Amino acid sequence: MKTYSEKEALKMAKEELNNWEVKDGALHKGLKFSTFIEAFSFMTAFALEAEKMDHHPDWSNSYNKVQISLTTHDKGGITDKDFKLAGFADKFVKTHHC
Repeated sequence: MKTYSEKEALKMAKEELNNWEVKDGALHKGLKFSTFIEAFSFMTAFALEAEKMDHHPDWSNSYNKVQISLTTHDKGGITDKDFKLAGFADKFVKTHHC
């Protein structure tokens, strides 16, 4: 599995993802939902997808806000697994009008 340089990851993030940042060897995004329940619903779906992929995020939640950081720890940086999980997050937010 390829580990992308920050330059490669930044280019891919701009082309494939919606407003993700690349820094410190990880993809980062902050999401804000209308309510805690919407944030928790997203986190539940995201957690189930992450578990299916055996790829678990670094993340936090405070009321209606979710902060996500994705990196493939055993590869020491950003891989296709991170882009796939980030894409899932973007699709969930878009299809659920969050």
